Amino acid sequence: MADEFMKGFACLMVGGLGWMTIKGWYNTPSFEGAQLTGELTIEEPTTFDQIALFMGDAFFWFAVLGALTFWVVLPLISEFQAYLNERSA
Repeated sequence: MADEFMKGFACLMVGGLGWMTIKGWYNTPSFEGAQLTGELTIEEPTTFDQIALFMGDAFFWFAVLGALTFWVVLPLISEFQAYLNERSA
């Protein structure tokens, strides 16, 4: 179980840091007005800006779904398989 916890924690950290970095670059209007969920600060994003904004959303969902997968889904599957093996024996 410790390896699943660390894998989920790694997903949470990598995804969270990637999301915070990209959102900090693109959604912070000024030094005093730092916010991660604010409005987009550029009027017309270029192709690379659009890729970065997509990656920011991808990092967020990787963090959420990766942590939930390793902390909730895989232990539930493991417990269910153990229950079925115990029941069939």
